Amino acid sequence: MKNIGLLIFLLLGLSHLMAQSNMNDYQDRMIESSKHWLDLDYVGDEHIGHRLDIHLPTLEMEAYPVIICIYGSAWFSNDRKSAAFISGIGQTLLENGFAVVTINHRSSRDAIFPAQIHDVKAAIRFIRANGNQFSLDTNFVGITGWSSGGHLSAFAGTSSHTSEFSLDGEEIDLEGDLGDFSGSSSHVDAVVDWFGPTDFLIMDKCGSSFSHNDAQSPESSLVGGEIQTHVIACRMADPATYVKDDNPPFLIFHGDADPLVPHCQSQHLYDKLQAANVPSELFIIEGGKHGPGVMIDNYFSQMIEFFKSHIE
Repeated sequence: MKNIGLLIFLLLGLSHLMAQSNMNDYQDRMIESSKHWLDLDYVGDEHIGHRLDIHLPTLEMEAYPVIICIYGSAWFSNDRKSAAFISGIGQTLLENGFAVVTINHRSSRDAIFPAQIHDVKAAIRFIRANGNQFSLDTNFVGITGWSSGGHLSAFAGTSSHTSEFSLDGEEIDLEGDLGDFSGSSSHVDAVVDWFGPTDFLIMDKCGSSFSHNDAQSPESSLVGGEIQTHVIACRMADPATYVKDDNPPFLIFHGDADPLVPHCQSQHLYDKLQAANVPSELFIIEGGKHGPGVMIDNYFSQMIEFFKSHIE
């Protein structure tokens, strides 16, 4: 049997290494920004999973286009927003004139899906409603994330403008009612997805080194039980389920040697986007693993070019 304990250890270990600095000292050591706000409660319930940080570039502008960043943690962590800067994504965005919003979300141990996308959308609504007081130009709000954060970023993109959905007689609320800004939009204008999971049900069939079908896997933990016995829940947790022709443009990166999330996951999403004529690009990176060889300067530059090309 494939070692699910090792899978969880590797995923949590990666998250810990990428977020090992605490909130007070990574600002001093890792981030060059002109102004920042830390630990804003975007829901108003004092939950650690409902906090976000805002950082502004040193480049002087009246208002800055926004990128929301979501960490990867196998959906097991609720306090890893600092990881966007340790990964290199955050500072790269700041250096290129984007305001960076890093968000926490509830873990699968706090609540099962769709709680996590409800959190993401509440954070987006908070930013759109309060942008003026933070010098944010909310005419452009992009989103990016890696691994489980890639999944949530892609989900925010494909479910834009869709608040409810019915599948085989079961309904899902894709928006939620968290926070005080339900009148604001949760739409995102562009998505960069770094090796995010999509169709949980096929992960073990298309190249994973670990058993995602196990009852203790990250995916099973997210949907509330072993994935092969929660088929509808898995389909509802798949960003590709909601693809439609008015989705924002997508840029997707995935390594072909990723041992944790096989690259068929990004191919699955890309094929759906292409079929719906959504502007989208997929880069399968030879030798790229779960971060190493993928989250590097060359592809960060492509991310920057992509976001800039979609600012009106």
